[in-house]
Amino acid sequence: MRYLHGDAYSRENRNWVPPWPIDQLHIGDYVCIGAEVVILMGGNHLHRMDWFSLYPFRDVRVDAYQGKGDTVIKDGVWIGMRAMIMPGVTLGEGAVIAAQSVVTRDVPPYTLVAGSPAREVRKRFAPEVIDRLLALDIYKWSDEKFESLRPVVCGSSIDALEEMSQAWDISSLTVHRNAAAPVG
Repeated sequence: MRYLHGDAYSRENRNWVPPWPIDQLHIGDYVCIGAEVVILMGGNHLHRMDWFSLYPFRDVRVDAYQGKGDTVIKDGVWIGMRAMIMPGVTLGEGAVIAAQSVVTRDVPPYTLVAGSPAREVRKRFAPEVIDRLLALDIYKWSDEKFESLRPVVCGSSIDALEEMSQAWDISSLTVHRNAAAPVG
């Protein structure tokens, strides 16, 4: 993966401070990023669409910059080969971005998008299953719980996933209670 920041001047002069706040890129856990994916950040251009001239003249460069906000790729996202993610976009948990798609707006959780600009093709699961998945918050589980339940996480039964999660929580709580109980 290659990440570019600034021009030759900013890279050579370590004390250089950008004249505007830099938008951030946040990438969650268990994210799959295909080959040649481009993630544009807000500082990559200074072309103001509301100005008559789109050219970024040096003396108005700072005024030309308009941040797009942070770009967020949530847990469990899959971005296909050669997709382009535009600045300030959020890709919801479990979203799938088809190869060569251009994502210009937020993608809801567990939604498949494709095209240029990317449009919703379908939801990965029924709305009630998506709600139940989001309520489980599986990507915030402890490493121990996630690894223990990985066989059902890698399955397609939401009932089994909920049941196993509850059973794990109960057994974990029992173990912690027994460990905290005084011996005697």
